[in-house]
Amino acid sequence: MISFFRRLIGSKVGAGIGIAFLALVAFAFAAGDITSSGNFSFGGLGGGNATKIGGRKLTDSEVQARVQRVFEQQRRDNPGMQIAQFIELGAVPQIYDQLVAGIALNEFAHRQGIHVSKRMVDAQIAQIPAFHDATGKFDQNIFRQLLTSQRLSEKELRADIEQEMTGRLVVTPATLGARLTDSLVLPYASLLLEAREGRIAAIPAAAFPSADKPTDAQLADFYKKNADRYTVPEQRRLRYAIVDAERFAAAAAPTDSDIAKYYAANKDRYGARETRTIEQLILPSESAAKAALGAGSLAAAAKKDGLSVSTAAQVSKADFAKQASPEAANAAFAAPQGKIAGPVKVALGWAVFQVTAVQKIAERPLDAVKGEITAALKADKSKALLSDFTSKVEDEIANGATFDEAVKDNGLKVETTPLLLATGQSVEKADYAVADDVKPLLQPAFGMDADDDAQFVPIVQEQRYALVDVTDIVAAAPPPLEKVKPVIVQHYLLHQGAQKAKALADKLKAQIDKGTPFDKALAGAGVALPPAQKVSGRRAELLRGDRRPPAEISILFAMASGTAKILPIPEDRGYFLVMLDKIQQGDAAKVPGLVDQVRADLTNVVANEYGDQFERAIERSLGVKRNPATLSRVTQELRKINGAAQ
Repeated sequence: MISFFRRLIGSKVGAGIGIAFLALVAFAFAAGDITSSGNFSFGGLGGGNATKIGGRKLTDSEVQARVQRVFEQQRRDNPGMQIAQFIELGAVPQIYDQLVAGIALNEFAHRQGIHVSKRMVDAQIAQIPAFHDATGKFDQNIFRQLLTSQRLSEKELRADIEQEMTGRLVVTPATLGARLTDSLVLPYASLLLEAREGRIAAIPAAAFPSADKPTDAQLADFYKKNADRYTVPEQRRLRYAIVDAERFAAAAAPTDSDIAKYYAANKDRYGARETRTIEQLILPSESAAKAALGAGSLAAAAKKDGLSVSTAAQVSKADFAKQASPEAANAAFAAPQGKIAGPVKVALGWAVFQVTAVQKIAERPLDAVKGEITAALKADKSKALLSDFTSKVEDEIANGATFDEAVKDNGLKVETTPLLLATGQSVEKADYAVADDVKPLLQPAFGMDADDDAQFVPIVQEQRYALVDVTDIVAAAPPPLEKVKPVIVQHYLLHQGAQKAKALADKLKAQIDKGTPFDKALAGAGVALPPAQKVSGRRAELLRGDRRPPAEISILFAMASGTAKILPIPEDRGYFLVMLDKIQQGDAAKVPGLVDQVRADLTNVVANEYGDQFERAIERSLGVKRNPATLSRVTQELRKINGAAQ
């Protein structure tokens, strides 16, 4: 439901104050170029002023760099996305607005003496999952490696995180305290219960066949105007060499001495030991705890005082000492089964214990666990040798070795793919099936620049890696017309039919607008059309969850009763003629639970609106002046450098 209201009452500043995390968090940091400080150069845009924000100047090149980065991130998530689609989604003005908002908020904050400490930035960096190791803790080495791989300095990262956090400090107070009365919420809640009935007639392009073949000039003109539609996404040819942990199997085999040392160091796992299932009750005073010793069970004592018992199942003494305390473990493991022991002073009061089960585990002799230890040691050693090997190769490449030199010097076998799309499909080889080893390489390989060194990509973490090199990059572009001419002829004829379908749809709508009944207008169309379909439903049903209804359905909820509208069928397949027959109003006053739910949803939206208005007021106070030509210049340059038609 909230998605409906967000579409109904949009707000920019909710995203605006998170400008840094547009690339940082949404891209799990890997998008890079947080501050667009000049490390990246795109096309021919210079440093002309895009916007003046107080004493800060935001240039066209900075805007373009940020939009390009976000586009590249989107392509990693959705490999089939083209720059034309990205632009059509409104990405350029949205990102431009977010950049302006973020800088304006930061400028305002500094003028008001609002600053973010280094410690706060440190804490934010430590929370970014991309910088965590396998245990979930921040790893300085991973942090440095990611910064290096994205050609980003720590100073730049910190500056952008500081800007994002400062923006939140400024805007958040303005978003608090939104209160919506029933009179404000009820109309929106009632909209969800509103039901509509209508009819939809399809006027297909195929109903207007053409006997005339298009000329070469007509085809060329049509192809040029629709180049985005036929653009083949960027293609890349990869070379890769696999390194598997099995390569080190012989060298990783442990000796008898290694096995014996491991066995001795893990006596707690292989030696004789005892585990217990222990119930624990914590009481507020020592006297209350002593009184519980006389109870038949801890459960009875807990029930008497309105408390609850916690249970530690099959724990060792060492583990229970970590959970409770060494004193508690001593008491619990000294007590016979069934007897209540204690009390022991703990952090939250006084604890008593009752052992409900004792399990004695016999020692496992070395001969019995030798195979298990051998496998564990071999796996660990193989991982270490694999890590050392990949580090050695990476050092060689960092010191100037080429991909060919690295694979030759280290005895690796090279495989080469055909030109591939980011999805793994091959345009030149329709029957190509991407290998399992290649699938994990696609996203990193399509994120590499043409002059990047070869790099290792994990296929199976700590077990199997590939050294990847991108040898050829073919920019996104439509294929030569001659190669796709039969298809273009069909599409051209379909487009001509769609134009005739639109003319008929306009004619029928004009008749309906003048009072001709819908069915009568269709009957007099003069062309055989599919029968109209009756549709009905409530707005809430159509907008449930994240599902988006088809355009010909959703348009029913943007019409007046008794009116008709036309809209195109995608891919030049014709036009829809939509008639709204009836509106049945909803009354959410009879559904109080719905009103409360909508109130909660709308409160968040209104809070964002407050923040948006506050941010705009800050812009006015700073004298922000946008450059209207920025969007067109950036859009044009983005199309150029990403191989799209102008």
